[in-house]
Amino acid sequence: MKNSNIKRSFNRSLAAIAVGACLAASPMTFADNVSGSIYGKAIQGKSVTIKNPATGFKRVVVVGEDGRFNFSKLPTGKYTVDNGVDTRNILVAIGKGSNVDFTEVSEIISIVGNSLVSIDTTSVESTSVFTAEQIDLLPVARDLTSVALLAPGATAGDSGLGNGNTASFGGSSIAENGYFINGFDVTNIRNFTSFADLPYDAVSQQQVRTGGYGAEYGRSLGGVVSLVTKRGSNEWKFGGSIESTPASFREDGKDVTSRDPDLEYSNRYSSFRSANEFDSLSYNAYASGAIVEDKLFFFGLFEGQDDESNTFGKQTSETMKDDSPMYLLKLDWNISDDHLLEMTYIDNEETQEFTSYSNPEGMYYTGTHGEAADPYEITKGGDVTIVNYTGFLTDDFSVSVLWGNMTNELETRNPDIGPGAECELVFDRRETPSSSQSIGCWGIAQGQSTVPEAGIASDTDERDSLRLGAEWILGEHTLRVGYDQEKFTSTKRGTTFTGGEYWRWHVAQDVDGAGGQSVNGAFVTAGEEYIRHRESNTGSASYEVENTAFYIEDTWQVTDEWMVYLGLRSEGFENRNGDGDSFVKSDSELAPRLGFSWDMDGDGNKKLFGTAGRYFMPIAANTNIRAAGTEWSYEEYFYVDSADENPITAAPDKVGDAIGTRNSNGDEKAPDSRTVAATNLKPMHQDEFILGYQQQVDDWILGAKAIYREVKDGMDDYCSHQPFIDYATENGYNDFDYKSMAGCMMMNPGNDFSIALDLNNDGNYEVESVPEEYFGLEKYKRTYKALEFTFEKPFADGWFLQGSYTLAKSEGNSEGYVNSTLEQEDAGLTQDIDNALFQHGAYGALPNDRRHTFKAFGAYQVNDEISVSVNFSLQSGRPRNCVGFIPLDELRDELGVDAGGLANYGASSFYCGGVLGNRGDQGRTPWVKNVDLGLTYKPEYVDGLTVKVNVRNAFNFQEVTEYNETGDVGSASSRLPNPNYTTPVNYQAPRRITLTARYSF
Repeated sequence: MKNSNIKRSFNRSLAAIAVGACLAASPMTFADNVSGSIYGKAIQGKSVTIKNPATGFKRVVVVGEDGRFNFSKLPTGKYTVDNGVDTRNILVAIGKGSNVDFTEVSEIISIVGNSLVSIDTTSVESTSVFTAEQIDLLPVARDLTSVALLAPGATAGDSGLGNGNTASFGGSSIAENGYFINGFDVTNIRNFTSFADLPYDAVSQQQVRTGGYGAEYGRSLGGVVSLVTKRGSNEWKFGGSIESTPASFREDGKDVTSRDPDLEYSNRYSSFRSANEFDSLSYNAYASGAIVEDKLFFFGLFEGQDDESNTFGKQTSETMKDDSPMYLLKLDWNISDDHLLEMTYIDNEETQEFTSYSNPEGMYYTGTHGEAADPYEITKGGDVTIVNYTGFLTDDFSVSVLWGNMTNELETRNPDIGPGAECELVFDRRETPSSSQSIGCWGIAQGQSTVPEAGIASDTDERDSLRLGAEWILGEHTLRVGYDQEKFTSTKRGTTFTGGEYWRWHVAQDVDGAGGQSVNGAFVTAGEEYIRHRESNTGSASYEVENTAFYIEDTWQVTDEWMVYLGLRSEGFENRNGDGDSFVKSDSELAPRLGFSWDMDGDGNKKLFGTAGRYFMPIAANTNIRAAGTEWSYEEYFYVDSADENPITAAPDKVGDAIGTRNSNGDEKAPDSRTVAATNLKPMHQDEFILGYQQQVDDWILGAKAIYREVKDGMDDYCSHQPFIDYATENGYNDFDYKSMAGCMMMNPGNDFSIALDLNNDGNYEVESVPEEYFGLEKYKRTYKALEFTFEKPFADGWFLQGSYTLAKSEGNSEGYVNSTLEQEDAGLTQDIDNALFQHGAYGALPNDRRHTFKAFGAYQVNDEISVSVNFSLQSGRPRNCVGFIPLDELRDELGVDAGGLANYGASSFYCGGVLGNRGDQGRTPWVKNVDLGLTYKPEYVDGLTVKVNVRNAFNFQEVTEYNETGDVGSASSRLPNPNYTTPVNYQAPRRITLTARYSF
């Protein structure tokens, strides 16, 4: 083999101790989500020194009477460990402890990407860590979620939720994860489906916790993903990269032809994608080094982009251009070897420019742009500021302080009101009863169905967070305590329909040979025209969420072979309405955590471990907005008057007689805070149990794990009132007016409902406990059962391989904080328990239920200059459903006052075509297989240059990932069968090729 820089850059080796010695038992020094640790054995009374050669940071401790030493809360990176006789090279990884045993003879082993793959007998967590070097080797997209999906038990979320860039861990919904950058929680808790972005080339390590995490972590039922960014060193370094995925290197998307035999040519597609084009180009430049040698370090990265998409629909098309830059700045100050301070700043504001086009009249699905409308911009994102302090006050006692601030703007439009916003929103279904045709002068070209309230600032979120921690090593015990407090403020700008109203023209159909159809409880003769009219409004306000937590934990090395972990976390949650009044407050929800690790043979080759823990989920700020804010709407139906529609707006100039009664929902006045949530409300929480085993076999590390998760006291909003009327009547409160209540109320289904009621209708509210049998709701159910098998071969002989197989089952009557079936991402405010009828047939296999998942990824070094890599996955399909409208005609009498509100719901129940089905009873989507391939070339004659080609979905597999599950169209008051039920909605992303060039010096 040639002795070249290319060889050294591809296979960066570090000296490490022999595997047996590396895994010898030693007291665990717990590492958090921003740092790591080094611990081990040496001769009593001797000094052990650790040093980061890149920064000059070092610490010295004296080995204790038990022959052990510990270095906690170390910044990630490469270290030397010296006992005065021998020196070892160690990589400190995020959230990991690295073991060094100077009582054993060492040997040198080669580690790819500067990561040591070994069995950690002192840890009970289920954790995967990926370094920047490892990620560079693999053909995965350079973003947080793509890398997280390499971890066992991680599943891609529904493509229609969270912008398709979030993951499900262990059967949880995509809105139940936590995301951290340099120790700061950057999860957006407005709806929990997004997180702060950053230029991913600035990431040094990514950690994915999929279960068993300690008491320091909460506010998550799924996974915890932590990023540590790169930092400067004494050596000045510069570089940059360019990455391109041209439209010409992407395969076309697949169209879906409508199955409606009555549709004319103008509506022939239910999905049209084949003409869409996407060009992606990103580039970055970085610099890092020492401002003051060994003391003050700088790392800065600028990332630019030049993205363009052209998408085409039936009548309109659109161009989106995005050239927004992102920035990251990192400063590290080694005040002394005992005091460290670091600051991170990220600017991730993004502005996208849109131009909409309208096809010439009578031209549909042209695949070309028509007449352009005025362009507009969408601005989103903001910035993140993080300050970390770590103090080593003694060899055994350290403290940490973190302060962070995050601001985020939610898609502000400029101009905020486009052309046509003064026109009513009008659709026509007279010619195509199952498909709406947009008509009139409203701003369809800009995609505006609603307009914001004038004079009000755009929607924003802001988080302020403070975290305090202390660690004390006391013999065989590592004691840690901590406190954190965060305040999250969300503003909401009110909206209304364009023109203030919504109209939809219909013609009655002959349903089942009856000569007509039911419309809003009345029979309308086939061929007769009628019109649906709606208004929908939301108010403007600012809302606050405050979450606090205190934790204490003890990692106890009972013997050299046995480690026991004991932890307790106390959580506090408070949510306030727009007036600042608290409507949910819980001060001390206790979450115990237990774990053990047994080094079975005492040599680190076999490990049995287990964990048990309770985890709580806070209430999303979106709940404050939706449940404690102002929302009101109504729906009504009319016969069509003989007069024509308005020639400009296409709305009727006047209407005929009403059909049925008006259906109303909500109120223009914010509800009394005492009526918004149950006083006995328990935050959604989950119990988790894991039992695992790991063994080293030659060069391989094999693992097996059994996982059980069960949600306890799930939480959602309940939006019905007849049960309260029944309770009041049966208890002699004849003056009770249900309109004194909130439109929707937070509750734990299946429990008694304690809430403030004005039973005497005299303005005095008192808490009443209404028994659970009045509501007809079962307890919230969600379980996840899994067997997980892992295999891992570290880099040796020119190749490495890693992967997992997961056999899992996720079932229940609610998915969680979102509803993927309906693509509803109002966290904690799904339709699941709005009325007991939505729970009929709801128990079954949940949307994230993937029974079989196999993953494998690795790389092979062909020679000094060329390497190849692969990322393979094979996964069974998701459950399929049939959802439709609740059959109001048959149920109006028993629904009472709730019938009118239910008429406003879409096709969202398991009643399909008026017949009750069951969740997941329509089979499954096909198995999905994917192969990504990578080729890396590092030319020997250009030191520092790397050229890479990644081919994602190399074989262009195009399995269906989602079907149309809506069995009904129209409305609950005017239901028709959907001819496009079971047609494909989404397919695998087509093959695309990404070209990357990197240069560093």
